[in-house]
Amino acid sequence: MLSNRSEAGCGSFPMPDHGSQCTHHGSDAVKLIIQIPCYNEAQTLPQTLADLPKQLPGIDTIEYLVIDDGSRDDTVAVARALGVHHIVKQPRNLGLAQAFAAGLEASILQGADIIVNTDADNQYAGTEIVRLIEPILAGRAQMVIGDRGVGKLSMFSPTKRLLQQLGSWVVSQAAAMPIPDATSGFRALTRDVALRTLVLSNYSYTLETLIQAGARRVAIEFVAIQTNAPTRPSRLMRSIPHFLSNSAVTILRAYTLYRPLRVFSTIGACAVTAGLLLGARFLYFFLSGQGGGHIQSLILTAILLIVGFQVIMMGVLADLIGFNRKIQEESLYRLRKLQLDRNP
Repeated sequence: MLSNRSEAGCGSFPMPDHGSQCTHHGSDAVKLIIQIPCYNEAQTLPQTLADLPKQLPGIDTIEYLVIDDGSRDDTVAVARALGVHHIVKQPRNLGLAQAFAAGLEASILQGADIIVNTDADNQYAGTEIVRLIEPILAGRAQMVIGDRGVGKLSMFSPTKRLLQQLGSWVVSQAAAMPIPDATSGFRALTRDVALRTLVLSNYSYTLETLIQAGARRVAIEFVAIQTNAPTRPSRLMRSIPHFLSNSAVTILRAYTLYRPLRVFSTIGACAVTAGLLLGARFLYFFLSGQGGGHIQSLILTAILLIVGFQVIMMGVLADLIGFNRKIQEESLYRLRKLQLDRNP
């Protein structure tokens, strides 16, 4: 929920309490909201906020939004003391992905035309936001990702650099577009893209939203950025096995959700191919008069062919369900847009 710093406002949407004006979507004025997911960030939040821009070319209004993901320290008090415009409180620690999604929802309700997401640990330099939003203001992109150059980033160990590059390559294949830095949380997106973004993961939003954007053919641009020295260890990458397992599950789930026919057809085709090869092997021995000793191959051939065709049919059904999901997502998008247009 939004804190009391955002209770007074215009229309039915809460607005900040220190003099900013309501910016209606569709007006000439452009409103930027910089959202910061936080979990126990009382120590690092002041430096992060101090680094954020107060004015930017092409932007009329800049506001900050903090998402408190069930912090047990003074994160909220620090945010209030430093004049953060909006504070969203999660009922408990729901994870980075859900904090990101809550921030998008709140930013949309506050009339943001462009939303920038950054980390509370001050990893991303606030001075780079001007470069992050430029492709959107120029009309070239709907989503912009800050590329840290993970293959050469000195703050990463060689193993982590290798894993980041490998992960970015895998996500590139899943999203069907080149992605140099898949795990970067420093990103800007338009109001329209934010309205269409659905975050289902409980781990991280970065991989899932890129695969989702690729499936929807969102115009994405990557810009090289500078980063600050780390202030604390990563909370997502507790260990390499933990990071790999969670990332793999996220990628597989997102890819299967948006490209089910390709996934199931590939699995089914492998089973059918294996069945045909075993069947050809049995046929060879049968024609050679040795078929009696290879009945097991014939049984396995039948099983693989049946399973393979069933998996392919599952893919067809999943693809049809996927079309229905797209219709539902489009209906949800139009409903949300209509509600916002009626309550500017």
